[in-house]
Amino acid sequence: MFSNEDTKNIKNLIVDMTMDSKTYNLTGNQACVEAALAAGCKFFGYYPIVPCLNFIEYFIRKSKNFDATVVQMEDEISALAAVLGASWTGKKSMTVTSGPGFSNMMEHVGLGVMLETPCVIVNFQRLGPGEGIPNVPAQGDIMQARWGSHGDYEIIALAPSSPQEMFDFTIQAFNLSEKYRTPVVILTDESIAHQKEIVTIPDKIKLIQRPKYKGPKDEYKPFKLEEGIVPPMVNIGEGYKFHVTGLTHDEKGYPVMNEKCQELNVHRLVNKIRLNAEKIIQFESSKEKESDLAVLFYGSTSKSAKKAIEEAKKSGLKVESFRLMTVWPFPEKKIFELAQRVKAILVAESNYGQIVVEVERCTHGKANVGFVHCDGKDDAEAILRAIKDMIQKERKEGIIEYEHSEYSEY
Repeated sequence: MFSNEDTKNIKNLIVDMTMDSKTYNLTGNQACVEAALAAGCKFFGYYPIVPCLNFIEYFIRKSKNFDATVVQMEDEISALAAVLGASWTGKKSMTVTSGPGFSNMMEHVGLGVMLETPCVIVNFQRLGPGEGIPNVPAQGDIMQARWGSHGDYEIIALAPSSPQEMFDFTIQAFNLSEKYRTPVVILTDESIAHQKEIVTIPDKIKLIQRPKYKGPKDEYKPFKLEEGIVPPMVNIGEGYKFHVTGLTHDEKGYPVMNEKCQELNVHRLVNKIRLNAEKIIQFESSKEKESDLAVLFYGSTSKSAKKAIEEAKKSGLKVESFRLMTVWPFPEKKIFELAQRVKAILVAESNYGQIVVEVERCTHGKANVGFVHCDGKDDAEAILRAIKDMIQKERKEGIIEYEHSEYSEY
């Protein structure tokens, strides 16, 4: 999938463990930290917030073994600013947050996109709006991850469903951020953060380093305006003359305040993701030979959705699964193909309907679209009830909604 791959031996990654086994009993928090350090993360900027405190404590404890810098900033705004700055010095960088902290970071998410700065943001979603309930899982930040900052831009966001995927997807997040010079968001939640399971860590992991410039210093252009390309980077402080600003800028980074330059800037920023969407997007589909209904889910709703699908199959219902692993960019073509094969698509998510809107848009009226509200715990019964009801429905416009308990259509 990737080019310019480096291989890093991480046999002794988990320094506190002495066992020879490649499997370890880790929480989602711990698995994410281990993966970040394995990926080469050298800077962690943060502001403490629940439910990320275990993550922060574990990263601080492990960082001394990997020569990584940890900085607590005065708020989440400055935390992401520090991450962006550290990345421009050549360090792989990350931050972690939740709820209102993610909201505070939105201005600098846009800045990171405009500056084409590789970094990883882990968002442990929780109930909101406002302070909400800090220790209750949710999936309410899905659209915020995509559209939370101002202006036109594209983002990459991944949705792990287990501690194992917290490890795997964190490696992917760093690789994608380096390859495409962009912030990458990991959308997880409290339930996965504190869930503990056996995580397999391979001896070798393929890593990607950001494209590096090798030409004459006086000819370097950090924002080279060529269609579809990801310009090479250099480290600030190495004698290259250029400017870094969130304003519309030329290839050297100096502000140019006109619409033509704006178009050249933003069109390439958008296209470097859109033109590579098929390479970035990952999903998991059972794709049965003959199905009446597909259940679409992601993240922490996965376990309940899979359980409901198995129960539906035992009842003789023709049901298949479609799990989003990459949330953004969204798999528009795959959803349209799915809608042409099944009569209905039921979306199970722990919010009041976010991804379901994208699913309805992408079906182009080819299949019924339903939504069942999950609470992030054991939602299998609610999903199963919705499957049984929806599979009997005639064609209907709009989204068919089901509440979590004693659901009703409205």
